[in-house]
Amino acid sequence: MSRYLLCILALATPAATQPLPVLVEEALRNNREILAAQKRYEAARQRPSQAGSLPDPTVSVGYTSNGGPWPVAGIGRQATSNAGIAVSQEMPFPGKRKLRGEIAAKDADAEFEQYLAVRLNVVSRLKQAYHELHHAATGIAFVKRYQDTLRNILRISEARYTVGRAAQQDVFKAQTQFSIFETQLLRYQQERDSKEIEIDALLNRPGAGRIEVPEEMAQGELTVTLEGMLAHARTQAPALAREQKVVERSDLAANLARKSYYPDYTVSGGYFNQGGLPPMWQFRVDLKLPAWLGKQRAEVSEQVFTASQARHDYEAADVGIQASIREEYTLAATARKLIDLYQKSVIPEAQLALESSIASYQTGALDFLSVFSNFMNVVDYELMSHEELMRFHVALAKLEELTGMEIAQ
Repeated sequence: MSRYLLCILALATPAATQPLPVLVEEALRNNREILAAQKRYEAARQRPSQAGSLPDPTVSVGYTSNGGPWPVAGIGRQATSNAGIAVSQEMPFPGKRKLRGEIAAKDADAEFEQYLAVRLNVVSRLKQAYHELHHAATGIAFVKRYQDTLRNILRISEARYTVGRAAQQDVFKAQTQFSIFETQLLRYQQERDSKEIEIDALLNRPGAGRIEVPEEMAQGELTVTLEGMLAHARTQAPALAREQKVVERSDLAANLARKSYYPDYTVSGGYFNQGGLPPMWQFRVDLKLPAWLGKQRAEVSEQVFTASQARHDYEAADVGIQASIREEYTLAATARKLIDLYQKSVIPEAQLALESSIASYQTGALDFLSVFSNFMNVVDYELMSHEELMRFHVALAKLEELTGMEIAQ
């Protein structure tokens, strides 16, 4: 989302309210998990050039003397007395440097996918906490409204009781339910405080205080098919892409291990001054012989097994992600259907039944138990409806993390 659109959202929203898109942008800027993952990736980007470089050369400076240990003793008189310099360079067998650089590059690619996965994880957790916070705030508002309705019912019961037209237990039952609402209010307040702490931690603003959410939350729609999410995850999900990079890296490491049968070598050359005698020059090549073949065979076997493990890890991640996508998609689809059922049928019918029963109770045509039962139905259905709304949005947030797809709401 562009910064221009975020500014419009911020201006169009009351100052005390903090829209979710604005909080997401803040988390992407300030969350320490994201910043740490970014630095790990940036550090990994520096390794390919190091891994593909030659070892540092060696420069040797010294002398050989005859007749005494001091420098250049016998120089010009003895053929073996001299002072000189030599340079040597270790050379990996052709192809090893390239493979090492490619392995380091795959490590960097895997760290980049991990960085993307961390971003998705933080945003998903933020969205989940935000919708859970909204549910808690809405629950508080609902309970307070229910308490007002219950007060009206309680006043009617007390009035009927004073004239002997209602039982005392009706009054006690209403008072008990009022106390139960107080316990629910405390639970919702605790949940709101807990989610605010979680959100502040994700935003890296310790002790920032109250986070205000909009009173109404758009219900949203499930606009992407399950098949579309599964297909997108196979190619774009960072968690799966990281496992693919590990597989490619392991195959390269196995190829490098096979090259351990071929010798590395060191090239060196030197110049030696012999005083009045002609100068001496030296050139040599030293080979590292892979004489202990058991070591090389073990190295190759290790990397082959590691590559096989990486492929199994990739397949396991693929199966796990697909199963999680199917599960969360089912939860989201079911929650969305339940929201419509509650909003379009169950709640309106329950509210009509409550209004009718209150009117009948006032005239004495209906008993208190029926009124109370209808009232609790409305309470339960409205809370259950909003809980399904929370579950729907939480499932969408998890699906975004699993697939790497932004689901517009």
